[in-house]
Amino acid sequence: MLRDVFDEDAELYDSARPGYPPALVEALIAGARLSPAGRVLEVGPGTGQLTVPLARAGLRITAVELGPSLAAVARRNLRPFPDAAVEVAAFEEWRPPPGPGFELAVSATAFHWIDPAVRVSRTTAALAPDGMFALVTTHHVAGGSAAFFERVQRCYERWDPGTPPGLRLADEATVVSDVTELEDCEELGPVGIRCFPQEITYTTAAYLDVLRTYSNHRALPPSALGGLLDCVAELIEDRHGGSVTQRYLHELITARRVPPAGRAEGRSRPSR
Repeated sequence: MLRDVFDEDAELYDSARPGYPPALVEALIAGARLSPAGRVLEVGPGTGQLTVPLARAGLRITAVELGPSLAAVARRNLRPFPDAAVEVAAFEEWRPPPGPGFELAVSATAFHWIDPAVRVSRTTAALAPDGMFALVTTHHVAGGSAAFFERVQRCYERWDPGTPPGLRLADEATVVSDVTELEDCEELGPVGIRCFPQEITYTTAAYLDVLRTYSNHRALPPSALGGLLDCVAELIEDRHGGSVTQRYLHELITARRVPPAGRAEGRSRPSR
């Protein structure tokens, strides 16, 4: 399965994958309204891109990670935080510990890898009454080195036959995640979405490392991946001075667990 490829090179994933904007982390913690002893469940922490800043804030975290190599790196990153633990398991099979439930359950750029038949119901069931369900999504959007992202499509069209001709990054104003799954869950209240952009500038080598962590790139035949990366590197070095800037849009999607009778009809829309 494609979701297994991230565990193949956990050290690269850890060094290359960017973290999340501090404002998003602050909004997540503030919105969860955690008690002093409140517990947090994280689904799919990877090597701790979100886990570490949450642990740094003093939260008690149980993180469930499918990949043993990713989990090992996450544990290393979390050594300074004794209240953060990483368990190796497929979330579809994991059993939450006994107790009143978690006050916050969060999944950052990982929830789409969980079986859609059970991911919302299992996450909601792990929550305490009035606990918060939070998803963080990541989108590549127009901005940053715009000319590079137009030119680089020729590399993809040459080396990845599945690339649609003329593909362009979307404007962030048009990006809204589908939250139907959460809205259809009778145990969850109104869904809210807040958006947090960030731009990151990469050297040629750093940008190639990021590409090597993407599942669709890792799924390419070695010769095609090598040709693609060489094409991208040549473009950055020859036309863009050895660095490019990628613009990301992160959505913080939240809902609270409530009895079905208390579910509100309205849904808030993105704040940009």
